Amino acid sequence: MFAAFVLFATWIALGIPAAIAGIPWTVLTRDITRLYGWAMTILRTGLRLSGIRVQPEWRVPLEPLHTYIFLSNHVSNLDPPVLFPLLPGRAAAFVKRSLMKIPVLGYGMRLGNFIPVDRDGRLESAVESVEAAARVLASRVHVLSFVEGTRSRTGRLQPFKKGPFFLAMSTGAPVVPVSIHGTEAMMRKGSLKIFPGAAHVTFHAPLYPRDYARREDLMQAVREAIASGLPEWMRASG
Repeated sequence: MFAAFVLFATWIALGIPAAIAGIPWTVLTRDITRLYGWAMTILRTGLRLSGIRVQPEWRVPLEPLHTYIFLSNHVSNLDPPVLFPLLPGRAAAFVKRSLMKIPVLGYGMRLGNFIPVDRDGRLESAVESVEAAARVLASRVHVLSFVEGTRSRTGRLQPFKKGPFFLAMSTGAPVVPVSIHGTEAMMRKGSLKIFPGAAHVTFHAPLYPRDYARREDLMQAVREAIASGLPEWMRASG
């Protein structure tokens, strides 16, 4: 539990003063750049001090003028803090609406244009989330989605949600498949224990929706790319 204590203590000790100074500044200036930069530094610092080594690999350089949809597998609660500091520029993510109600954190996510998702199964809710994400992309902010919709209990790839692919096909934004592994052993689903180790992250070459006739074809291409960056045992559904 020592690594978990160090991680959360670092985030709390640095996050509180950052929020006290950064949130009012953001509200007054309507510019979240400074607060976002502080948040990324805090995430990286906590990971480093707790013994979590992040090892990224970019298969190709990204075009700095493009806004991307990053689609990743999801195996641990450590995935978001590992991924966000690696993304170029500023990014927002799809998050459960309940997280937006957490004091301070939820307000910060709203300032950062994070996209709330309702898991009620209603078509109207899904359309609302996709439309909100399209507005985020139009503002030149990348979108990150854990495309399985929830963490995998086994570490293996789960079925993909359709929403991110509706977003890609409707906006034409290039999609970057992301493979992450190693975090599943450092923080398991349902546990607060953290074990030091290496988080391996592979950013694959962008896929362009215009090259795919159907949403399902793009979904399959993303799945194959993500699977190619994972250990063999994680590739099969389970």
